[in-house]
Amino acid sequence: MKFVDEYRDADAAGQYARAIAAITTQAWTIMEICGGQTHSIVKFGIDELLPPEITLIHGPGCPVCVTPVEFIDRAIAIATQPEVIFCSFGDMLRVPGSREQGAGSRGAEGQGGRGAGEQERDLLAVKAMGGDIR
Repeated sequence: MKFVDEYRDADAAGQYARAIAAITTQAWTIMEICGGQTHSIVKFGIDELLPPEITLIHGPGCPVCVTPVEFIDRAIAIATQPEVIFCSFGDMLRVPGSREQGAGSRGAEGQGGRGAGEQERDLLAVKAMGGDIR
């Protein structure tokens, strides 16, 4: 996994941190938007590598990061209904639902013959099964 290994190279990360410090001539405030970015920045200590002139602010989160799984389950349930055209932000198509029967799920009679608990995993799967997802 070439690219994953490159991103985890401590020597390269240190070189980038030193290069950023060398060109930082004023205070910067940077907001990362995605919760996934925030998680990685904190998990791998990237925020600690940056010079003190750079302040990171954790942003609102993108739809993928902040949408509750119950909403995804409901979206999947709606999208699998006959004669429904379901429109979605592109990145949301791969966000998995819970795959559990619950508030957003339907029984076998509403799933086109699928058994209980066999709800489609994400909107991309619904599209692959012929759902009109736009």
